[in-house]
Amino acid sequence: MTDTTEARDAFKNRCANAARTLASCVGYSISRISFNVFAEEESLEITLREGPWKPDVVISLSNLHHVSVDKSPPLAGSFIDEISLIHLPALPNPWPADAADRVRRFDGLCELAWLRIVGPAEVDAVASILTIYTAMSDDRASTVRNHL
Repeated sequence: MTDTTEARDAFKNRCANAARTLASCVGYSISRISFNVFAEEESLEITLREGPWKPDVVISLSNLHHVSVDKSPPLAGSFIDEISLIHLPALPNPWPADAADRVRRFDGLCELAWLRIVGPAEVDAVASILTIYTAMSDDRASTVRNHL
């Protein structure tokens, strides 16, 4: 049986863990952005890369409530000066002031995750589903033997 507090805080904890992972991505570059509007739940996937010596990081956001991409200069290869992921709780808990400019709040709106990437190009997105994938670095993968 799952503890109710644990279940209630699951998304908040996922956001906190994602924020810690993404904090190490300052200096990475945006390698790829994929936006899927044809699925039942629109999704945004952002791949971050530093080089063969560090793991690639993929940010997957689904059930989007807000997306803004400033691609001047072009996104591909744009380095990251700042990156943040902020948990936006359901009512009646407060949100940061800037979040209200992105998503209209109402009773019944679920918890959300707010991603901001700042650099020469900027990405700003709010979604209700968040997954962060971390791949093994190319250097590390080249030393791992395949045991079949």
